[in-house]
Amino acid sequence: MNNAVTAIPFTRLLLAFIPALIVVFILFKWSLNGRKALYAICRMLGQLLLIGYFLAYIFETKSAWIVMTVLAVMVFAASSISLGNIKNKQKNLYWKAFFSIFPAGGLTLLLVTQAVLALDPWYYPRYMIPLAGMIFAACMNSVSLAGERFESEITRVPYTKARAIALRASLIPKTNSLFAVGLVSLPGMMTGQILSGVSPLIAARYQIMVMCMIFGSAGIASACFLLQIKSAKT
Repeated sequence: MNNAVTAIPFTRLLLAFIPALIVVFILFKWSLNGRKALYAICRMLGQLLLIGYFLAYIFETKSAWIVMTVLAVMVFAASSISLGNIKNKQKNLYWKAFFSIFPAGGLTLLLVTQAVLALDPWYYPRYMIPLAGMIFAACMNSVSLAGERFESEITRVPYTKARAIALRASLIPKTNSLFAVGLVSLPGMMTGQILSGVSPLIAARYQIMVMCMIFGSAGIASACFLLQIKSAKT
């Protein structure tokens, strides 16, 4: 069998939208925010098509500054998106999100790329950018879950209790992934490597690295965010 990754024609790629559109239909039917989901799908489509062409250029660059600029954009965007589900935004909440995602994700990225993988050059974009994307996305989602849960709990329980509940809730998806990997799911990086012909044993090592970096960075980002929140009950 040919080990090369199969190219998906655009005509067949459209079929992948069917389950997503079913969910959008259900959201509209149940009087939920179907427009937001539809917008998110359309935005995802446009962003991924653009980034596909953009990364082809970035992966060939020999400029550390270009890579660092891309990473900066990722952090600023993640900080903004993470607050999307929080209703009562405090004045400086964006910067609290930023100073949670940036150190947690940045230090984890440095550890993985410079100590675990020992990239040469240190900014090797073919590794640096995809790994940064996974780490900052994990931080973003975790901060978002923590902020939303904290907001709902703080009206009922003391600050320290609300903070603990929010942190635990933010880590539920990541913890479930740790339990399920290898039994229920083969995550994206491992699946992609196997499809491209990499040995499953080598792919498993990369996936272990990815699971640790995602769980760790997400938990640290959530904790940093919750520690910065000022509550009327403290």
